[in-house]
Amino acid sequence: MTAWAAAAGVVAVGTGLALGELAAGFVSPSLSPVTAVGGAVIDAVPPGVKDWAVSLFGTADKIALLGGMGLLIAALAALSGIVELRRRLAGVAIIAVFGVVGLVAVLGRTELTVNAIPVPLLAAVLSMILLRWLVRRLGEWQTGEARPPADPGLETTAPETTAPRQPPSRRRFFQALGGTAAVAAVAGVLASTIRGAAAVVSELRSKLALPAPASPAPPVPAGAEVRLDGVGPLVTPNKDFYRIDTALRVPVVDPGQWTLKVTGLVEREISLDFAALLAKPLIERHVTIACVSNEVGGDLIGNARWLGWPVRELLALARPKDGADMVLSRSTDGWTAGTPLDVLTDDRDALLAVGMNGEPLPLEHGFPARLIVPGLYGYVSATKWVTELKVTRFADDVGYWTPRGWSERGPIKTSSRIDVPRDGRSVRAGTVAFGGVAWAQHTGIGRVELRVNRGAWEQAELAPGISHDTWYQWKLDLPLTPGQYEVQVRATDLNGAAQVEDRAPVAPSGATGFHTVRVDVKS
Repeated sequence: MTAWAAAAGVVAVGTGLALGELAAGFVSPSLSPVTAVGGAVIDAVPPGVKDWAVSLFGTADKIALLGGMGLLIAALAALSGIVELRRRLAGVAIIAVFGVVGLVAVLGRTELTVNAIPVPLLAAVLSMILLRWLVRRLGEWQTGEARPPADPGLETTAPETTAPRQPPSRRRFFQALGGTAAVAAVAGVLASTIRGAAAVVSELRSKLALPAPASPAPPVPAGAEVRLDGVGPLVTPNKDFYRIDTALRVPVVDPGQWTLKVTGLVEREISLDFAALLAKPLIERHVTIACVSNEVGGDLIGNARWLGWPVRELLALARPKDGADMVLSRSTDGWTAGTPLDVLTDDRDALLAVGMNGEPLPLEHGFPARLIVPGLYGYVSATKWVTELKVTRFADDVGYWTPRGWSERGPIKTSSRIDVPRDGRSVRAGTVAFGGVAWAQHTGIGRVELRVNRGAWEQAELAPGISHDTWYQWKLDLPLTPGQYEVQVRATDLNGAAQVEDRAPVAPSGATGFHTVRVDVKS
């Protein structure tokens, strides 16, 4: 009976959660108990755990989190069923704790509305009712099996060909369990459908025609792409662009309802809607952006052609007051980034972006608008689904990650990567082609070099960069005889500063060190 009690707990809690998600789809599309608890977990985990998750799961970190949450909820739900069978209301008490946790998580989210508050309580109450009902059915089955056999003298002999009939109490339990599970499945499908506001916004996005840029992106120089097997494209396709953020569910923002406000230490507060933004003289530029969690040799970096309005022009309209030195940008889901004011007002192409590689921003990359700032890691600059720019001071405000142990300003460090051959690969003796990328955003790369087995540095062929704000591709042919080789790469920027050799972790300000691959050359 213990296994069936556990199943009853899982089905009861699963059905309650599914019905809660369904209710949230009607009354609170932007916030549900599951996303609230997931968001609270993301906010609460120490930076080291976040780094571990990103290094282990990469851009699938949120899927891993949801999977982990599902396993934990299932385990606790199973426990609630077992203890409820053994002691009345003990399992119900466990579910009550579920409800309180969900309520606290919902109350702590930026997207909170009055409609969202009763949803976790509803999910908990429904789970309790279903658990009591299923366990009662299970108890009837258990009691029926425990009864002594009837008087043999009263038994009738059934034909040998008649199959034994299932006790009614057992049959009622399985009917209740199966029916409840079916309700959970239907509720889950309906919740996904109703909460599919993303489908509506995706349709709006697909029909959106972006205006032609007043200043198109400069043409890509001839030879900028080395076209070596194993080296990725110079411009990263949208579908392959890395995604690292704290949003458990991609925020769905109707462009017709979107507004951006400029507030804080300004002479004039600004409110900008999407139509007004599209009517501005937009510019198009290639910019490489990177996540601070990118390990040496990692792939949490990408280069795209962005379309947007220069942030400096927007801030010029607001006229920041003396003493302001930071802009705190805020996402629709409450995430914040603190960006130096001087970076957003100098001559670099910091953009309030609406387009990516010739199309509107994908939903997961910030539609309808986001920030793109050359030269800074994303955690202090690349706010997606942006809704507010608060002009303030570093002494008065902090972004999301700064109090969690990350550095305040986050300039991207000069780095380089070997893409081919991959680490640990075997290659044929003779001329071996090495290739990869190097970057020093807003400074530019002046030289890339390789060394074999810690020997002398040999200069690689450096392709022309699109601009100082993008990565550069490089290649070098090396004659290698059979044996084991360690090959390292380093980049030097246009100011003559070489990348740092000493290894450092991603926290608190970005990883350093030479990317190293080991190659087995065979005859």
